[in-house]
This record gives sequence, structure tokens and C-alpha cells, in this order.
Amino acid sequence: MYTVENYIVGRWVKGDGDGQLLFNAVTGDPIAKATSQGIDFAQVVHYARNQGNTALRKMSFHERGLMLKALALHLREHLDRFYPISYQTGATKADSWVDIEGGIGNLFSYASLRRKFPDTPYCLDGEHHSLGKANTFMGHHLLIPKEGVAIHINAFNFPVWGMLEKIAVNLLAGMPAIVKPATVTCFLTEAVVKEIIASNILPQGALQLICGSAGDLLNQVCSQDVVSFTGSASTGLMLKSGKKILEESVPFNMEADSLNSIVLGEDVQPGMPEWDLFIKEVRKEMTTKSGQRCTAIRRIFVPENKIADVQTALTKALAQTIIGNPLNATVRMGSLAGATQRKEVKEQVNKLLASSEIIYGSMDTVETVDADAVKGAFMSPILLLNENPFGSTDVHDIEPFGPVATLMPYKHIEEAIVLAKMGKGSLVSSIVTADKNIAKEYVIGAGTYHGRILVLNEQCAKESTGHGAPLPLLVHGGPGRAGGGEEMGGIRGVKHYMQRVAIQGSPDMITAISNVYQPGATGNTNTVHPFKKYFEELEIGDQLITEKRMITAADINSFADLSGDHFYAHLNSTDFTGTMFEQQVAHGYLLMSMAAGLFVSSYEKNPVLLNYGIDELRFTKPMYPGSDMHVQFTCKEKIRQEKKEITDIDKGIVKWLVEMIDETNELVGIATILTMVAYKHQ
Repeated sequence: MYTVENYIVGRWVKGDGDGQLLFNAVTGDPIAKATSQGIDFAQVVHYARNQGNTALRKMSFHERGLMLKALALHLREHLDRFYPISYQTGATKADSWVDIEGGIGNLFSYASLRRKFPDTPYCLDGEHHSLGKANTFMGHHLLIPKEGVAIHINAFNFPVWGMLEKIAVNLLAGMPAIVKPATVTCFLTEAVVKEIIASNILPQGALQLICGSAGDLLNQVCSQDVVSFTGSASTGLMLKSGKKILEESVPFNMEADSLNSIVLGEDVQPGMPEWDLFIKEVRKEMTTKSGQRCTAIRRIFVPENKIADVQTALTKALAQTIIGNPLNATVRMGSLAGATQRKEVKEQVNKLLASSEIIYGSMDTVETVDADAVKGAFMSPILLLNENPFGSTDVHDIEPFGPVATLMPYKHIEEAIVLAKMGKGSLVSSIVTADKNIAKEYVIGAGTYHGRILVLNEQCAKESTGHGAPLPLLVHGGPGRAGGGEEMGGIRGVKHYMQRVAIQGSPDMITAISNVYQPGATGNTNTVHPFKKYFEELEIGDQLITEKRMITAADINSFADLSGDHFYAHLNSTDFTGTMFEQQVAHGYLLMSMAAGLFVSSYEKNPVLLNYGIDELRFTKPMYPGSDMHVQFTCKEKIRQEKKEITDIDKGIVKWLVEMIDETNELVGIATILTMVAYKHQ
């Protein structure tokens, strides 16, 4: 038997004392012990803030994203080490795939998200605001990485995914992490962290691991830290109410186990594809990870005239689930994470039996393959029936965190919405229906009490990730009982670890601070055309003010013929009485095309490789024949691109602000164009 180690202040250490004994969930044999006794948590937090935070804050989003990508690639090379350890937690191969490779997938997702951010350690948030008529005073919002540490207190059911899905976000944001997994399965988290540390990909202090009690860790927090918790609502409430958490106003993201539900639409009949999808989804959610998922289906709502048919179909489906040793290829459901978890589940089921009855499964026996059902933490799936879901509220309050769900009837979709909301806030709900009106009514009606809603039908079934699968780019959390938190969520999640600060000043100052050119700032005009500069030579604010060009009726007529756009406003034969225009007006895209003709450096090759696209194109004032237009063309932002192949050209994306201005010096159009620009030194 070995002692699980903690990784703190740059080294692996064993805690003092005997610690907690850890068991193989399949065989019941002791395999390790874990303790964090003797650890100086003040020192751990200090190290994270001063070593990890300092290093990460100096890195740009792109550097941090590439770091995540390298880490994901490294971990993927060591899967053969992680899977055998995962089996000891009671997880099947499919369960382990979700936990291990799903977690690594989160690293890849957030690595790719770097492209949504600038190549700086911080970023602007939203649009600028002009605060003065003369445009000499403006405001914006800036996001800066917090100066603290992200503390993650995770649940036992996903020892790898639970860690990786969180640290992917805080590392991209520029904050280090202290991870405290649930002790019962921490030996798997330890194995993954050992590979992370061995890779030397993360800077010192970016990741620390506590295997055992959290001790007084939460007494060390300050306002710059962020705490996230996954687990029971009662434990989360206790931690969230901590004195230091409240005194320092520490952001606390809580993702609590909830009474998630699935609804069978009134339109779905036996024999329809949606019927089979519904049965399959319920069976999968009851048996995947032995039902020990925060997103698992606990409440099943079915039209009252279909209760008997659904009961028959679910009973048949559950009876086909082979339970036992995860190492056996025929097994589809393993054990619970431990004997303690099994005991707790049975206690909760016994409470529900006061108002419900078991219609499938047994509390006392379970058939297993290649395993001892008594020594291992095995349990039969339990399907309950509650025929009066409005009269007995236990089913909406009590959650057995295992392979347990309750079948309940409803009369019409309005009742289903009310029942779903009686869970007092859930991470996820699903509705299986082929009827768009039913789907819309349910989503709008139940949405306020749910963090995510899956609308499942035949059309999306092949690509659907299912009821219980949170996705990196979508928010994972829920209101009320579910904790009120939001994890992941793509860019939204990254912002959770950054401080939003409103900045006010002149356009020149905001440009200098943000490294993004702001309208009204002083441009850098010189004799060298911006298109003749290589990527590394370009500076934010490099600007070209073009010659003027007159718009003629012939130009407008020719463009109409060339493009096929003969909208009435572009025809000189139109009677403009009662319209918004005085006379024939130039096409907006004609103006953009003419703008390109004015600012593009022609006739010779230059560092610009190609036009990458146009963003935020707006036409703000009509232009009539005889009007003059010139362009103010400014380097707005630069984003480097890494090579995909060693033979690729070194290049980056440059965003240019295009301001189209008429003879009255008023803006007639504005756009951001993107070009791909080569580096000078290849």
C-alpha cells in the first residue's frame, strides 16, 4: 500500500499521520492512504500567488493557449497509464473515457479558444463608448487576470475531468490553481498531475495538488482569489458561508448536485424514433458512472397515459445492463465509487420509499460479472414510481446520488414545466419531442430554473452529446439548488477569473493601454504605405489617409449592372418621394469596393498575403452622385499565428479600421478588415 502524495510549493510531499484509507471500488481491497496533515496552507497559497500567478500573468492568451495544447498532447500520450487506475474507481472503459479523454478534450477546446483573444496578457471587453462630443474623452472595459489563485474543490465522481475542465479555464485566463479532489478517488487525480508536472509544460506554481483534507485552506483566501466547488448543496453552502469568503468578497462558483429531469413530449408515441431515444437516454443516464453524475437524470416526467408503456420499455432496457468488473468487456455498468457512497444512496432511496415504490431493481441484491457484489461497491439500478408528484415533495427534494431515478406522470406540458421547476433549480433538463411548439413552450417555461436544456429528437440524435454531457463552450451550472454558478462557458468562463475594470481617458491613452487602436486616436502617418510593412514592422496606429474620389451616377449604374443589385434606391429613375433618400444613392458595397481601391497598394508584391475578411461593416450616411469620399485606414490590432506545419510561412492577422469619410468630414461607412501579413524574417 502506498501513500498518495500532495504536490505543493514545487515538490511532492506526503502528509503526516495515518490519513484516510482508500479502497479499490471493485474488489473492496485497500490500495492506498491519503493525508494532507502537516501542510502549511498559507505557504501553498503564497507560492501560487507569487510564483504561478506572476509567471502566468506575463504570458499572453496565445502563449497560455499553446501551453494548454502542449499539455493536452502530452497527457494523450499516457492514456495507457490512466485507464488501469480509473478502473479501480469502479469506472467502465466508457466511464473512464468520459473522465480522462473528456477532460483532455477540455484542454484542447480552451487551447483553441485563444484565437478569440488578442496576443496580450489582458483584453478589452465589449465596445468602446464615446463620452464627449469632440471625441476626446471615451470609456472602455478592460479584463485583467486576477492576482490570486483559483482554488478548486472537486467531487469524487470525475477525478480527472473535474480537474481539467476547471484548470483549462483559469490557466487560459492567467491564474494558477490549487486542486483539492475528493479523497476517495484522489489517487487517479494524483496520477494525472504527476504527468503534468513531469512534462515541465506549466510554469512553477501554476498547479498544486492537495490529496486529503482541505484543512484551513479557505481561511487563507483574499479578494483576488476565486473558489469553485463541485459536490453536495449542503457542503457547498457551508463552504460558501465561510468567514473569510464573506469578509473578502471572494467569488465562489458552486456547481451542486441537482434533481435533473427529462420530459417525454405529449406528441411522442411508441414506435416513433423519439420514443426509442427517450428510453435509451434514461437508461444511459441511470447507468453511466453508475448514476454518480451531477447531471444524471433523477426525475422522469411522462404523459399519464404512457406511464405503463414507459415502465415496460425502461424495465426491459435496464434488464439488459450487465453489471460487474469494468475489466470485463461485456460489462456496461461498474461499481459506485465506494461502500460509503453505496450506503448513502440506499439511505436516500429508503426516504423516497415513503411516497414511491420500486418498479425495477433491488436494494439488497445485484447480479455481477467477474466481481463480488458484496465486497465491491455494486448496486442494482433502481427505478421508482411516484404516482402523485404534486402531493409528495420528497421526490423533488431528495437525491440518491447513484443509479436511481423516479418515474412520474403529468397531464399536459404546463404541468411538466411546473414539476421540472419543483426541483428548485437544476443543472440540466431534457425534453424529447418532435413538436416545435411543445419544445418552445417547455424551454421558455422551464428555462429560468435550469442551467442547460437539451431538446432531443430524431434530427439531432446522431450528433447529440446527450443529456448528461456538459460542453466546454457552454455554461455548466444552474440556479437555486444547483448552486447558482457557471463553469466553462467558453469566453464567459475565462472572464470569471479576470477583473473587469472600466477605463476612461483620451482615445490616445486608451489605445496605448489596450494595444488596440481606438477611433479618434492620433494616427502614425508617414511615407511608407502600411501594406508595405511586414507584420513585425507594423505598429498599432499606423495610418494612411487616402486621396479623394468622386462618386458618379455612372459608377452607381455600372455597379448595379455588375452586381445585379437593382434595389430601387440605386436607380436614377425612382421617384424618391416618401423615401429616406433625396435622390439616387450609392450602394454601400460600392463604397467599400471604392475604399479598397483607395487604400490598397497596387501593382507590386508586398507583405500582405491575402484578404482574410471583413468585420463590423456599417454604412452610416447615404452618398449621392457628385459626393467625394476618402478613407482613413489604420492598423487596429495585430494577432500572430503559429505555424501548423514547419514549412508554413511565418504570418499574422492584422485588423485594420476602415473609416469612409465624405467631403463634409462625416463618416459614411466604417468597417474592420482583416489581412494575413507575412513576417520579414522567415
